[in-house]
Amino acid sequence: MLHWIPVFTRPETVKTLLDSLDYFRKEGLKVYAWVTLENHCHFVLQSNALDNDIARFKSWTAKKLIAYLSEHNVRQILEQLAFYKKAHKNDRAYQFWQERGHPELIQGEEMMRQKIEYIHQHNPVKRGYVDEAVHWRYSSARDYTGVPGLLEVCTLW
Repeated sequence: MLHWIPVFTRPETVKTLLDSLDYFRKEGLKVYAWVTLENHCHFVLQSNALDNDIARFKSWTAKKLIAYLSEHNVRQILEQLAFYKKAHKNDRAYQFWQERGHPELIQGEEMMRQKIEYIHQHNPVKRGYVDEAVHWRYSSARDYTGVPGLLEVCTLW
């Protein structure tokens, strides 16, 4: 998310994000873990064309989320998205996502466990939003306890 703007404070905006992930999951994207907080999200993903899939995901969700914000007249967030837009992005009024994500190649089972643990624990638990990761509705932590979450994830790796 661009400049930590709190876009994911509404169930509808999170649903847009998850619906998009689910669409790509059905096209072959493997979703191993995810978490969404009010102003950012983390994913552990795999695909044969990950850079392309992430670009498509960002493009689609940006269009959908900006449309939602416009339809619901969420002026404060739209103004921030316009204000922080990079100057060379002259083909659009708003910029939703940062230009670069922070992808890391996960090498081995230990690193995979660390990344998933970080996503589930560090974000909602360390911030004090919940006492246990499984209590955070907007993450895949529940899936790793055998309880289905909001998005089907691949827990075998």
